[in-house]
Amino acid sequence: MKWIISWLFICVIALNIHAEDGHHLWLRKQAPKPVKIICKGNSPTLSIARQELLQGWMGVAGASVTLTVKRDKLIKGDGYKITPSEIQANTEWGILYGVYELLRRQQTGETVKEEISNPSYERRILNHWDNPNGTIERGYAGYSIFWRKGADSLAVTEKDKTLWQEYARANASIGINGTVLNNVNASPYVLTAGYLAKVKVIADILRPYGIKVYLSINFSSPAILGGLKTSDPFDTGVVNWWNAKIEEIYTLIPDFGGFLVKANSEGQPGPQDFGRTHADGANMLADALKPYNGIVMWRAFVYSPEEKDRAKQAYLEFMPFDGQFRDNVIIQVKNGPVDFQPREPFSPLFGAMKKTSVMAELQITQEYLGHSIHLVFLAPMWEECLQSDTYQEGQGSTVARCTDGSIYSQKHTAIAGVANIGLDANWCGHHFAQSNWYAFGRLAWNNHLKSEQIADEWIRLTFLPGQAKQKTISESDWQQHFYVPVKDMMLRSWEAAIDYMMPLGLHHIFAGGHHYGPGPWEAPKGVRPDWTPYYYHRADTLEVGFDRTRKGSDAVSQYHEPLATQFDDLASCPEIYLLWFHRLPWTHKMKSGRTLWDELCWHYEDGLHEVRDFQKTWDRAEPYVDAQRFTEVQSKLRRQYRDAQIWKDACLLYFQQHSRMPIPYDIERPVNDLEDLMKIRLGWSHHN
Repeated sequence: MKWIISWLFICVIALNIHAEDGHHLWLRKQAPKPVKIICKGNSPTLSIARQELLQGWMGVAGASVTLTVKRDKLIKGDGYKITPSEIQANTEWGILYGVYELLRRQQTGETVKEEISNPSYERRILNHWDNPNGTIERGYAGYSIFWRKGADSLAVTEKDKTLWQEYARANASIGINGTVLNNVNASPYVLTAGYLAKVKVIADILRPYGIKVYLSINFSSPAILGGLKTSDPFDTGVVNWWNAKIEEIYTLIPDFGGFLVKANSEGQPGPQDFGRTHADGANMLADALKPYNGIVMWRAFVYSPEEKDRAKQAYLEFMPFDGQFRDNVIIQVKNGPVDFQPREPFSPLFGAMKKTSVMAELQITQEYLGHSIHLVFLAPMWEECLQSDTYQEGQGSTVARCTDGSIYSQKHTAIAGVANIGLDANWCGHHFAQSNWYAFGRLAWNNHLKSEQIADEWIRLTFLPGQAKQKTISESDWQQHFYVPVKDMMLRSWEAAIDYMMPLGLHHIFAGGHHYGPGPWEAPKGVRPDWTPYYYHRADTLEVGFDRTRKGSDAVSQYHEPLATQFDDLASCPEIYLLWFHRLPWTHKMKSGRTLWDELCWHYEDGLHEVRDFQKTWDRAEPYVDAQRFTEVQSKLRRQYRDAQIWKDACLLYFQQHSRMPIPYDIERPVNDLEDLMKIRLGWSHHN
């Protein structure tokens, strides 16, 4: 009898662990109320909409909801009009998005009134950096949900289909309508018959949720796969090969979205290999995709070792071709001019390319922000970028408005996020990293949303009061002791990470390769300068920082006035970008009255203490969250604090060698020795 009781107890624990492993994301189940649904149409998408209402209705019990597919000139694309009792849209996918919005508002307690919601961008896309062997470049949540290595790599199981359906549902619930299934460092073999057959299966599962599939391509595919002597975009044989391949794809997948291309970047092949331009290569592919309404997303992430300032390269390389790209080409531009750094000024290409469609590329996976170990809510980072004023068409020409069609006429608008999704049970490797997937989708739908609202929604949807460890907790108690402090922690987390990693405009001082820990001292022999931290901080006994003023690399001149002068002038340059644009003496007086050296020290100190405060916040939250997620987040925060200590000690001790100034006496002393820190060679991702 005892063993039966023990076995039942173990089963109950196992069921509880599975239920609270984070797999349900922000779509956690509650006991629904009855609802009557009125809908004349019948399709897979409308069936999903009905089912979502039946299993998630939290409005008035027994109420009726009408779903109407009917054109309205005020509704754009897959937008919708909602009232408490009706959802109207031009498309069935708009109906589904409206259903998710109505349910979200019911569950978060937001008012539902008659209003129209139109998406900011036509195409809202996740970029998966997944490889055919199942690994993920810069992925920190396990292996790919699409690909795997081995003899059965192209087989599709029922488990695969279930996972892909869950993935599709999560994306549709936040308005994401496209996914690039493979790495931008693309294998040409994704265009072979076996892989395309699997892509078709994925597309069929994602389609009812309104999600199109896209593929990253290798520009040398005609030579590698087709046996041609060249991949020159002006070669007739190459053009014919691409036309035939694209026809093959659309025969299998009639609503295929198009191609993402990384060309002539970091060793990837491209049109420049044949003396052609980015426009030549992109337009060749665009012409082949045009009859099928496909698009080309051509990445502007390019840089050469010859350029004295890597931050200038994309602008120099793409601006001469503004207006020469086909209207179904979109230039995909990273939010900043270098590479997804903890903080960068926005890329000067935003707004500058007035005759070319431009889309922002954001990074959801935390390549430079602590992988899936550090708690860093990225919505404030993206909000800062999207709401930055380019001044290209006068005041108010924000990055958001320069890319969403509000200012410039674009046949297609889009935004992309590099996904943080893998096979981990909780999808993202960190329970709070789910908030960044959620935030990207919400900002892609509405690029004017505030980070506070996004955090509010995600917390209420993800950590339901009824799932607290103590079931007797009241809503007001949960609000006061969990919701308010956890939201505050999320909203402070990005600035905290900047402070303990690289404040005041410092950038790219990571250890090489894994980009996790500090490495400002790294300068390996034989490595090109712009792959070393010294290239960016340039510290010596007198000064620190990268001079991008008119007297330096003149990167400031790539920005429109008044920004060019504002960044150039030391008196007006925002201190958050100070060492990005200026090379300054350690004794430079800051706005606080401190020297630059002392200010730097205090930022590292503040960042470290912020993480310690996050630990306290989360420990106090223990009664208000389930045991598994509490313990897992607690463990990650402990690691984050240890890492923040290493960042502080490594950077202050290293830069002190140059500044030759004392660390302010009110700051806690480093607890590590620089010599020991410089020996660290860790693959710090928990999956590497």
